[in-house]
Amino acid sequence: MIKAVRIHEFGGSENLRYEDVEIGAPGEGEVLLRHEMVGLNYVDIGMRAGLHPVKPPLPFTLGMEAMGVVVETGPGVSGFKEGDRVSHCMVPGAYAEQMVIKADRLISLPDGISSETAAAATLQGLTAEYLLHSCYAVQPGDTILVQAAAGGMGLLLCQWAKHIGATVLGTVSTDAKAGIAAAHGCDHPIFYTRENFVDRVNEITGGAGVKAVYDAVGKDTFEGGMACLGVRGHMVSYGNSSGRVPPIDIMPMGGKSTTITRGALGVYVADPVDRARRANDLWTLISSGALKVEINQRYKLADTARAHADLEGRKTTGSTILIP
Repeated sequence: MIKAVRIHEFGGSENLRYEDVEIGAPGEGEVLLRHEMVGLNYVDIGMRAGLHPVKPPLPFTLGMEAMGVVVETGPGVSGFKEGDRVSHCMVPGAYAEQMVIKADRLISLPDGISSETAAAATLQGLTAEYLLHSCYAVQPGDTILVQAAAGGMGLLLCQWAKHIGATVLGTVSTDAKAGIAAAHGCDHPIFYTRENFVDRVNEITGGAGVKAVYDAVGKDTFEGGMACLGVRGHMVSYGNSSGRVPPIDIMPMGGKSTTITRGALGVYVADPVDRARRANDLWTLISSGALKVEINQRYKLADTARAHADLEGRKTTGSTILIP
């Protein structure tokens, strides 16, 4: 028996149960991992609430990101062996002391990447990579807007875009969060709680607008973000922490020839070779110091319900990890 955090019905954080679970031995092409650190992400909240189109059978172990050590390999596994340090993402079941997972979903970790960093940065770091290089390829000299700039994703986007050579605007809610964002590459923190962020973006850009908006907030910011775009601008939507974006009329977009993209990490990490390439770029930037992963909250796995409540209540900054 192992301990895991599961839900027996969809709903709020009070539905999370820390309980005993039976797991079997690894089968063909699978490995057994002992998790050292587990990542906390907004996608976990969406799955807990039943918001995603594909709903797993209940009871269900949550969690889409973790770092662990290979304990046992099943038949037909190549490329991984007992004792290897690995991470994984976009495979449900990470909120557990141990997990059986397909070996072709694993990501090898360089020696210089700590267990905490791997658990906090695999999902969010690979998301930042595909957003900035595949959804819209940010170029030196671009001006972009990052919504929720002081969160774990926001900080990685700010740093990576700044490393590329962009001017970064970012929305924040407090002075403390503004300071955090500014320290991680955000040139112009914008207080959406006390100023109209659209007006502020237009003021900063002299009315030209931004080349791209990276939006994980959704309903509350999407319309304003569209108004921030300049000619031939790109709206990159990849989350919905405030709720789903309502249906939109595309006709007004013709005035600026606007592009809208809805990103999905699972599409970009499905192929093992492509995933390894993207992960290598991520680990290289972290190892060089160009990207700093700020882990500002740590909870025991048993306290996952409190971690969910704090994340939903916007009480967190940077990344959060759960410790089995």
